[in-house]
Amino acid sequence: MSRHSIEKLDLLLLILETIDLNGIQSIYAFSNRLNLNYILPNKVTIWKLRNNNPLRKSYVNNNIKLDQFDALIKITVEMSRYLYPYIREVLQSKEDIDINSIVWNDFNKRFIELIKERLNVDSMRVKKFLNQTENEEFIINSLLTLSLCISNKGHQKLKNFLIDF
Repeated sequence: MSRHSIEKLDLLLLILETIDLNGIQSIYAFSNRLNLNYILPNKVTIWKLRNNNPLRKSYVNNNIKLDQFDALIKITVEMSRYLYPYIREVLQSKEDIDINSIVWNDFNKRFIELIKERLNVDSMRVKKFLNQTENEEFIINSLLTLSLCISNKGHQKLKNFLIDF
């Protein structure tokens, strides 16, 4: 898997973690629910795979296998389905900023907190995420991507989006 594909997937999971305050616990629960224990046996394995994202503070360049990458995609799709009402609410709050600014601002604040906690803030690419005006487009595109992957062919759509040919 390319570093860019791993980076995109990890950032989508970070967006989902921004919505779901239980984060890694939910990711692991979805792993169990989808019977992916043979690929992702514990939270540490999931953490190690996500550390293949070059933007992470704890970046480690391990070779992630296709079945591991695919398992993370399946989890992302299922979490998106489960969290879709919240994804939609965040998107709507951006559209109606005068009425629902609290939802958007809370989401953005939590996203920035997670970035500071997990990503290398010295990186120029990460610094863009920390700037609220610059990260809006990324957040909206990510939420739309997650919204589109809840369809019947969502797994394949997300996989095609993530994999660099």
